[in-house]
Amino acid sequence: MPKVIHFEIPADDVERAKKFYSELFGWKISKWEGLKSANDYWLIDSGEKGTISGGIIKRQAPGHPFMNYVAVDDIDAYLQKVVKAGGKVALPKQVMPGVGAFAAFIDTENNVIGLHVLEKGSKFGK
Repeated sequence: MPKVIHFEIPADDVERAKKFYSELFGWKISKWEGLKSANDYWLIDSGEKGTISGGIIKRQAPGHPFMNYVAVDDIDAYLQKVVKAGGKVALPKQVMPGVGAFAAFIDTENNVIGLHVLEKGSKFGK
């Protein structure tokens, strides 16, 4: 059964958000140096093994949602299921070499949810 594996917090002021969450919850937050993207990304280590971790990203646009990502084995198949069930594709599949791929959809209640599939051998998802 697919499970929520990652969360993503958009922030207008990343330094302020890092300070807030590290002080509030004790999360360890570090810049993801391996990301080859125009957008910087900070990884959140939320604690003990088995807990869900996440990231902070600079807000891309007004209304940029907080995201939960669900691990699936086939993003394309799940996007088809989304449409069949009455949802909409918000972000088509995007491939991240060395990590996997992700996409996002809008459910029937206007919530945005992410889908994620890990590349074999990826250090993420452990």
